[in-house]
Amino acid sequence: MLALKSNKEQNSELIHQTIPEGRTIIMPTDVNVLVVDDDIDIQELLADYLEDNGFKVTSAGDASSMHERIEENVPDVVLMDIGLPGEDGLSLTRYLREHLDIGVIVISGSGETLDRIIGLEVGADDYIPKPFDPRELRARIKNVIRRYQRLEKPLQATQRSNQDTIINLAHCRLNIESHQLLNNENDEIPLTAMEFDLLKTFIERPNRPLTRDQLLNITQNRDWDPYDRSIDIRITRLRRKLEQDPNKPQIIRTVRGVGYMYVPTKAEEMFL
Repeated sequence: MLALKSNKEQNSELIHQTIPEGRTIIMPTDVNVLVVDDDIDIQELLADYLEDNGFKVTSAGDASSMHERIEENVPDVVLMDIGLPGEDGLSLTRYLREHLDIGVIVISGSGETLDRIIGLEVGADDYIPKPFDPRELRARIKNVIRRYQRLEKPLQATQRSNQDTIINLAHCRLNIESHQLLNNENDEIPLTAMEFDLLKTFIERPNRPLTRDQLLNITQNRDWDPYDRSIDIRITRLRRKLEQDPNKPQIIRTVRGVGYMYVPTKAEEMFL
């Protein structure tokens, strides 16, 4: 990462607010943003601007404090600086993508194309180089949030309607209405909202190869970037939950040169 000037006035030049005086734009709903940057001045500048525009903001300066903030409250979006002390931002982005379905925007002092490519490859939703206009950052945050917005339905593990749709998936059962995945022992297998949407997309299109672009369009309403591995990462997580042997998948198969395909058994096809 390019070195940033140390004092607050000089850093403000890098993310200078250009919104006309007296004009404040408020987000329609509260959005929790976690700023991960080792520069205190940058943390404060971003927090001031985002809070003035309706966001709730917390900050972290390294990997350890990031994990602490997430344990306290899972954010909606993480603004991740690449050049952190210790574990870098790219490694943390990979961790977030593998464990949580939240938005991640990589921020870098370097405008190198390679940084953008690597950021997207490890699962970032977006990338913005310094210096940047805060209005652009705000727009990118809103865009990422829209991708993750889902109508949450209450989970009712014991009281199910007779109209609930249950889909058998090898040794698991998926309840479409309650968004629950259960194993043969009736234990719930946790699914994130994004994993559920992806699984439902496959179930609605059995034996049909789907490209990454199609999957992103259907589940997140956005186009696939050649360096974007978010679909691959979520497929890997789903296979760990569904497949007897994730290394030899039989339910969600890879179609070389195309993408992925859900292959139901003959018994499962009767209920689709």
